[in-house]
Amino acid sequence: MDDEPKPTPYPRSTAPAEEPPAEEAPRRRRHPFRATGKAVVALVSVVALAATGYAWATYHEVQGNVHTTDALDLPEDKPAPPADDGGDDILLVGADARTDMQGNALPLQVLKTLRTEQTSGVNTDTIIVVRIPKNGAKPFAVSIPRDTWIDVPRGGQGKINSVYGLAKQAKADELRGRGKRDSAEVERDSDQAGRQALVQAVQDFTQVRIDHYAEVNLLGFYLITEALGGVEVCLNHATEDKDSGADFRAGVQTVSGGEALSFVRQRKNLPRGDLDRIVRQQAFLSSALHKVLSAGVLANPGTLGDLTDALHRSLVLDPDFDLLQFADKAKGLASGDVTFTTIPVITINGRSPDGEQSIVEVDPVAVRQFFAGLAGRSPGSGGGAAPGGAVVQAVPAGVTCVN
Repeated sequence: MDDEPKPTPYPRSTAPAEEPPAEEAPRRRRHPFRATGKAVVALVSVVALAATGYAWATYHEVQGNVHTTDALDLPEDKPAPPADDGGDDILLVGADARTDMQGNALPLQVLKTLRTEQTSGVNTDTIIVVRIPKNGAKPFAVSIPRDTWIDVPRGGQGKINSVYGLAKQAKADELRGRGKRDSAEVERDSDQAGRQALVQAVQDFTQVRIDHYAEVNLLGFYLITEALGGVEVCLNHATEDKDSGADFRAGVQTVSGGEALSFVRQRKNLPRGDLDRIVRQQAFLSSALHKVLSAGVLANPGTLGDLTDALHRSLVLDPDFDLLQFADKAKGLASGDVTFTTIPVITINGRSPDGEQSIVEVDPVAVRQFFAGLAGRSPGSGGGAAPGGAVVQAVPAGVTCVN
């Protein structure tokens, strides 16, 4: 991650009193959103900027100022899957860290606005592999449930969403034990260890060579999506869940702020629990992509300025991630012509071997065959998923009805 300090992007209502007012034209009222699936929206925003002649200079500004990480630099004793596997694969990560990009804790008022609270450590609640087949077939965005039980890099087994945080904590403890007192340096180096461990875990689990890495945290997604002013979603049935705060009617509706958070976080009272939660996230993303790419968003200088500013502050990429090349390869993402799917699972109601944790149980062989099949799709083969995978495809209006 870059060493150069960036301004702390708190919402205006909670900004420190000594912070001078921004020298910019007044912006419309913004809305905070939950960080689920945040990296996809961030990258599609970049694709939109790169693909729009009006925003050409903006694209170069983003590329030149984005934070970087060496997450793909894995130890030599950890061989990666073959590089020529039929597709370009990007690991998109949504981290739930309650900090800004410099590791500073978010103010309590910001956490309340986001309907969350301060916790220690980092979990990766969104893990998506975007596969862009080299044969010209449609891109796939494959979700890996956060509770998926896997072999972890440090030995033994655990949930995939814990890999980043555990490796980060171990590295931070090691650095402090060696006398490191610079908190910014500890934060940067421990983040690096966490990201590398997650990349290793995903590669080992899927046997997919990760070609690029992109990450956005909770506050980053807030900054990226607040300019949209709400996202349209559609529910097949009315639903309610006190834990997440969900209370939605059936049909099409626009969610923003706390409602958007509740929409993508709800797990209870859904027929398939966490799998339906993932479908919710995917449907939300489809609608958000449609809105990001609408003429009203891309033709608005103020909105483009907001997106650029947010990407500066929140997006983390590997150093070799060329955004222009990605935009050229991922036209399907920019047009919304992408299939969202989930890895095949055995059960979402499994238990860890010690019986202490609820897990998503999978067959690693079936998962690897599933990914291999995606790379082998012909350009005209269409969408779909292996048995057990849930598919959401954006309809022309950008809205998909879900449970």
